[in-house]
Amino acid sequence: GEKGGVPCLGLVVGATDAAALRQARMEAKGLWILSPGVGAQGGDLDAALMAGLDEEGSGMLVPVSRGISRAEDRAEAAKKLRDDINDARKRVVEGKSKKEDGIETFQTEFIEFALQQGVLKFGSFTLKSGRESPYFFNAGLFDSGAALFKLGKAYAASIMSSELALTSSSVKFDVIFGPAYKGISLGAIVAAALYADFGVDVGFAYNRKEAKDHGEGGMLVGASMKGKKVLVVDDVISAGTAIRESHSMLTKIEAIPVGVSIALDRAEKRALDDPVSAVQAVARDLAIPVVSIVGLKQLFGFLSGSGDFDASILEAVTKYRSEYGVD
Repeated sequence: GEKGGVPCLGLVVGATDAAALRQARMEAKGLWILSPGVGAQGGDLDAALMAGLDEEGSGMLVPVSRGISRAEDRAEAAKKLRDDINDARKRVVEGKSKKEDGIETFQTEFIEFALQQGVLKFGSFTLKSGRESPYFFNAGLFDSGAALFKLGKAYAASIMSSELALTSSSVKFDVIFGPAYKGISLGAIVAAALYADFGVDVGFAYNRKEAKDHGEGGMLVGASMKGKKVLVVDDVISAGTAIRESHSMLTKIEAIPVGVSIALDRAEKRALDDPVSAVQAVARDLAIPVVSIVGLKQLFGFLSGSGDFDASILEAVTKYRSEYGVD
């Protein structure tokens, strides 16, 4: 029934299943969700809230009993729970604002995390191409369990917000392929994050640089890719050589490459007289989408909306984007 034009109906979705909460919120944007399971039952409060809160940072009821009643200081436990909930609500609302500015919540969080890890740095750096860049990205510094966990979540979020997703809980590929060597660990954490955060269970495979002549033998390890739709996961695309080699290898074994997922798209011209970026060239030549967690556009947007950086850094990025950037 309805009361004052508002449906008198709510949903019960466990906090232990963030993917189900995300799906419920997408399907029932205006309904309240009762979400038990935080604390003793193993539900992650932050993951549940980020999945189930509406765009106004509301729409959820989170009952917690044992987590408070069995705490040594019940008043302090209740206050911490309140503060954690309000912190998540604030991030959801801020994320909505960032999204309207062209930056998704997961992209903002990824940039902030990359800066904390020292993976992303602003300054003056000479690239292999000889260009002077106002920023530098080194994915090799995602070098701990916690860092890889967060990195996998960012990749998964970017994939699920792209054309590679069919629905909020299904994708257009069957297997993730991680090309040796960096792609091996990246592919593994992305496959795990897709399942943990979105309930998407796909196969995982990788290649060796040298064929193995004992055991299972061969160049490939993991899920069978013959006749399967495959997503290639790597850190960046510089010249595009590695991705093209992976594409060639996959087609030779009768796999069907359907996309590429990377962490950073520098979104810059290969040369001043060549208006196409390396990523655009790969997408064009191989006729597959290339999805990134962030690109130069998002870095620019992040700097523009942040008051934590010297004005000279934004000026340098603006100039670099104007000279080398692509749409």
